Amino acid sequence: MEPIYSAAIVLAFIAVGELVSIWSRARVPSLLVAMLGIFIFAQLGLVPKTVVDDSMMPAIYTILVAPILFHMGSLIPLPTLLKQWRSVIIALSGMLVAVLLLAAVVAPLFGFEHFVAGAGPLSGGIVATSLTTEGLTAAGVSSAIIVLPSLVLMMQSLPAMPMTNFLLRRFAISLRDSGELERLSTEAKSRASSGEGSPAGGGQGGTAVATKKKPVDLPPFLADNQLFNLFAVLLGGSVATLLAVPTHIPASILALLLGIASTAIGLTPERALEKSNSFGIAMAGVIAIIMAPLVTASLSDVLAALLPMVVILIVGGAGIMLGGFVATKLLRWKSSLGMSVALTAMYGFPADYLLTAEVARSVGRDDEEREQLTDAMLPAMLVGGFTSVSAGSVVIASVLVSFV
Repeated sequence: MEPIYSAAIVLAFIAVGELVSIWSRARVPSLLVAMLGIFIFAQLGLVPKTVVDDSMMPAIYTILVAPILFHMGSLIPLPTLLKQWRSVIIALSGMLVAVLLLAAVVAPLFGFEHFVAGAGPLSGGIVATSLTTEGLTAAGVSSAIIVLPSLVLMMQSLPAMPMTNFLLRRFAISLRDSGELERLSTEAKSRASSGEGSPAGGGQGGTAVATKKKPVDLPPFLADNQLFNLFAVLLGGSVATLLAVPTHIPASILALLLGIASTAIGLTPERALEKSNSFGIAMAGVIAIIMAPLVTASLSDVLAALLPMVVILIVGGAGIMLGGFVATKLLRWKSSLGMSVALTAMYGFPADYLLTAEVARSVGRDDEEREQLTDAMLPAMLVGGFTSVSAGSVVIASVLVSFV
């Protein structure tokens, strides 16, 4: 099939998934719709099993995977991460306990490859899944295992999002009824008036980050130039790929670290790939890599992976909540907020934002209270999601795949 026809077919499933997700306010994950749709069409013979390869999107992924990870390092400013250090620790604790539980339960039951196939996607998101899928494919494992990361990614948000909604509502109602919400708002206004930053600094969620001048100050004609930004992320990905050989550190981890460092000192602007207007096609390539095993898999492969998927979701989800709960107690946060932050590993952005906004809207009794609740919850949720989905899961997936 002509590449342009194949690309249009693949993008059609992705676009339908996005529309359903928007319509359902993220209750139905876009990837679930897209991947389930293309799997059904492939099983019925309505799309060829070579549609993903024919689309040339795997080639786009091959070129842009390291730049995507470099871009991820530019998503949240380093000062924000440092201010939200509790959220970072809670997210990492949830992921760590989940991986340890999966190693203790899934590896003995189903084998090490099943553990690797589930750990990366469960503890993060789409990029970790693509790295896992690519690594398993290169290792030559069976198709029933290669399809497992995609299935975990498809299904993991279904139990996690309702649980997060329940926990966040408990936290929001507790803040509202205890009077603590008004205290946090008063403290935030006091800090803002004294020039220390914006709402809710160190307590139960908010962040206060003063704008600091970076060592390198890019002129606007470069910082806002699309082609320069594209060059910057490609250069960062190239350097990471080059350094991976002598250092024996996966290029994905190096690209992520280089992105954080480069953005922190000002060599590259924040959200560089988005500013280059290339993020959409890059993510389409990532999604295509994840779709590929479902297009070529048989129904028997998918059925064989269902039991391991269910066990991975139950054990991993319990590990994420347990790790989040323990870390929250040690840090003296409210456990309902801490476990919500930990659960962002199972869905990431934009679901973390949408869930927080929905809870604030439903619990707040007026516009001011809704804004206060959002300020108290959103920074912690966003940083937790970034830590797990964009950073931690990439490290986990890269390290585990290297052992297959």
